[in-house]
Amino acid sequence: MLTNLPATHEEFAKLSWAEIEPFAQALIERPLTAETADEWLLDWTSLARQIDEAKTRLEVGTTLDTTDEALNQRYLANLENVVTPWRAAEQKLKEKLLASGLEPAGFEIPLRAIRAEAALFREANLTLFNEEDRLETEYDRVIGAQTVIWDGEEKTLTQLTPFLESQDRDLRERAFRLAAERRLQDRPALNDLWHKFLDVRHQIALNADQPDYRAYKWIEMKRFDYTPDDARRFHAAIEEVVVPAGRRLLERKRERMGVDVLRPWDADWRMTIDPLNRPPLAPFKDGAELTAKSTAMFRQVDPKFGEYLDIMERDSMLDLVNRKGKAPGGYQTYFAVQKRPFIFMNATGSHGDVQTMLHEGGHAFHSFESMHLPYYQQGDITMEIAEVASMSMELLAAPYLTADYGGFYVSQADADRAFVDHLTGLIRFWGYMSVVDGFQHWVYTHIDDAHDIAQCDAKWVELWNRFMPVEDWSGFEDSLNAYWQRQGHIYGNPFYYIEYGLAQLGAVQVWRNSLSDAKGAVAAYRQALSLGATRTLPELFAAAGAKFAFDEAIFREVVPLIEDTINRLDG
Repeated sequence: MLTNLPATHEEFAKLSWAEIEPFAQALIERPLTAETADEWLLDWTSLARQIDEAKTRLEVGTTLDTTDEALNQRYLANLENVVTPWRAAEQKLKEKLLASGLEPAGFEIPLRAIRAEAALFREANLTLFNEEDRLETEYDRVIGAQTVIWDGEEKTLTQLTPFLESQDRDLRERAFRLAAERRLQDRPALNDLWHKFLDVRHQIALNADQPDYRAYKWIEMKRFDYTPDDARRFHAAIEEVVVPAGRRLLERKRERMGVDVLRPWDADWRMTIDPLNRPPLAPFKDGAELTAKSTAMFRQVDPKFGEYLDIMERDSMLDLVNRKGKAPGGYQTYFAVQKRPFIFMNATGSHGDVQTMLHEGGHAFHSFESMHLPYYQQGDITMEIAEVASMSMELLAAPYLTADYGGFYVSQADADRAFVDHLTGLIRFWGYMSVVDGFQHWVYTHIDDAHDIAQCDAKWVELWNRFMPVEDWSGFEDSLNAYWQRQGHIYGNPFYYIEYGLAQLGAVQVWRNSLSDAKGAVAAYRQALSLGATRTLPELFAAAGAKFAFDEAIFREVVPLIEDTINRLDG
């Protein structure tokens, strides 16, 4: 066994690579046989977890405060001085395992991933990975610094959310215009970053002998169970079945609002603007209330889930409220040594924040449910099933939104309204997902064209009109053109978006199952989560009670259920 390996992440974080390398070298040199394989993999796991947690804690820190230059430099130094040499050392460990011919029990799927990773590895890409991480941090810094003056007070763009959901249409327009103008000020900086991202990613693909970055990314993201052609089939099915449903819902909204056309401040893809001019939902006042009521709802779904969030609150694993200098968006990550998930959010008091909490909570529960797996690689969960965990939780928790269950709303009418908004946004989201995913397919298979910002804008609008053909953006064409630069995944997590669409389809099937057997659906959900990365995607979806599919047929099963539920609750 590895001896003298620091027991805590705090101790390990102080080590230089010169102090870490002997542990890696000992593993590389140690004999690997059927008799020693378990201990060898456990030691690899221990070392990998320490390195991963050190990096993750620094990365989280840079998102908590994008203005902390010293922390940012520590993060970049860790990437260069520890993560890069570790990636090279880990390649030798992968090659050693593959050369042994061993297939440890429960390691079949991780071994498939290791074969692909080992074949894709090129030492020349290690510095490019660091440069990509640096660019991602810079993108966060640009977006995190976007503030405006609203009635004499500086606010982040996220803090404009209550005004963008106001009953007052003129107020919504004013907030929209202010945010749009502020975003456009950063176009030069974002354009410059875009060119750098493209150059780095294209070179990564070429170094790995791949025809383009999409081909490279497909392997890196372990997409063994579907192809780019399947993704295009998925887009086409959405266009055929889901987009018409979206049109019906939005036309109904337009009629109820009594307007000739919907404008961007009337209906974003989240569908949060109330057509009957009711006051915006105000589910909570602060992070403590968000945590307490979310915990109560999770406990209703399954007592274990409430216990998990209690643990996270006790261990300071929640940072939920928006503030200046904080990176945008929300995420869940995992501290592998401490064995704790961490949730990052930018809550301002809207129902969208409740949905984000339920979503990220589902991710956190995935971490808890699968942490029993002994080997690091068994927890390397692909995003498709990870998003089933999060999106299913949004739907499974929905029946418990009222105060009767400890939830956020006194009246059932408000809870129903929130759920209708969620289901309507779900329909709308499949179209938006197709825009984002289709855009990235075009970018990385037309790399020269994608260097032309005008062509990027044109492709984005083309896809928008195909999948999101409702709002009138007259007078705001520049904002629509540049909308793709608001989507952080396009900059920071390339090709990570179709997972949301596939997982939403899985999650709706889990929800459908819960309508007739709530306990059985939750039990299947937990079973799927407990499997980590030890099964194929079709097998994991099946364990959760869902079909892994791309075709029109599956949409024709679930879209009517969604529309019927909306009509029943909001007739």
